[in-house]
Amino acid sequence: MESIKKLAITLLTVALTLASGSASATNGYFTHGTGTKNKGMAGAGLAMPEDAISMANNPAAAVLTTGRLDAGAALFTPWRSYKTSASQLNGTMGSFTIGPNDIDSARNYFIIPHVAYAWKLSDTSAIGVAFYGRGGMNSEWDGGSATLDPDGPGPAPITTFTGTFGGGTAGVDFSQAFLDLTYAGKAGDDFAWGVTLVTVVQTFKAKGVAQFAPFTESFVASGFTQPPTNLTSNGHDYSVGIGGKIGIQTNLSPSTSFAAMYQTKISMGEFDDYADLFADQGGFDIPANAKVGLTFRPTDTTAISFDVEHTWFNDVGAVGNAFSNLFNCPSLGGTDLSSCLGGDNGAGFGWDDMTTYKIGYEWGRGSDMVYRLGVSHGDQPIASSEVMFNILAPAVIEDHIAFGFTKKMRKGNELSVSIMHAFNNKVSGPNPFDPTQTIEIKMFQWEVEVGYSWGAD
Repeated sequence: MESIKKLAITLLTVALTLASGSASATNGYFTHGTGTKNKGMAGAGLAMPEDAISMANNPAAAVLTTGRLDAGAALFTPWRSYKTSASQLNGTMGSFTIGPNDIDSARNYFIIPHVAYAWKLSDTSAIGVAFYGRGGMNSEWDGGSATLDPDGPGPAPITTFTGTFGGGTAGVDFSQAFLDLTYAGKAGDDFAWGVTLVTVVQTFKAKGVAQFAPFTESFVASGFTQPPTNLTSNGHDYSVGIGGKIGIQTNLSPSTSFAAMYQTKISMGEFDDYADLFADQGGFDIPANAKVGLTFRPTDTTAISFDVEHTWFNDVGAVGNAFSNLFNCPSLGGTDLSSCLGGDNGAGFGWDDMTTYKIGYEWGRGSDMVYRLGVSHGDQPIASSEVMFNILAPAVIEDHIAFGFTKKMRKGNELSVSIMHAFNNKVSGPNPFDPTQTIEIKMFQWEVEVGYSWGAD
């Protein structure tokens, strides 16, 4: 047991190091699943916990997977690009015209780790700890140009600047690391429950958005005398938050199980170094999230899982506020100071809530090789009216397919592998500053994850 504890501490330290700079925008800005086996079925299998990291999906899993130490890491490759059409008004009436540009994001490889262990306290109770990366988004747009009309629409002198938004290389680097502390119990043989204290650390960096300075609350409130200092290029900032998670698992029959999980909205500390960019003076809370799952075992060697997941992105101002709020800012002719960037009603990414449907199939249960296949679909959260700001975070993925397997090793240990492909998707819409110009953002993804379990028997 002492050696297992030392190994867990070592793996946690490695995981914390690897989590830096990760990005995982695939269902919105969350991963499609958590744990190698779960990812092998495209995130399905909530009601079929098979490893300790399953407690990250449902706290009740901790009491069903005791004595296991799981660790793994994914190589995640999101391929993102954007392009803009020529403006029909550029040089006469265009304002904040982007390009025309056609650019691929420069950073495409990220590591997403996980590690988890569950301890048995009694025949009916257990505790567990899990560390994992689940959310994030990243982009880096080198090159391109923007044509800025400082007086807004109408005949005026114009100037062309380098970079997507005229402020040089543009992009964001946002990642989340979760640490779950779980207590779980059983009520009879057919019902398990669990509660989790969720601690989250977020990191964020933005660059290349200095030209938005005239539209920030602090700059407007100062009478345009004090340029914003917390808008862009301030390096990585950090925020910490604590929330909760509750889950249940029950056997409806010998061959059918049901599970449900709800995670509260997590109030995070502000990104003070970017208080002039995000709504609520740098607020970036984590939205509430809920899952339900049903698993049916038609034979002793096969299982079919159906899952539904819903995330309330629109409840978080920095994520859900529409970009059109910015046009209520006094510097753009409006009358509401709080609608400027950084204000309580400041412009955000304009994301809708997102519901994702997942189906997974597993075969070979009980043998030395178990195989998995899964698909998922969810309507991506970005409306066509919101594409301009979402150049920074083009989370437009809707469909995934995944495959995975587990090989039993010596002493009951297990090696698992999952491979995921997210199909190319794109969203296009008008530039709100220059409606004669069309902006298109698109992305596709690959991910390969390898996980290992000790004490798997």
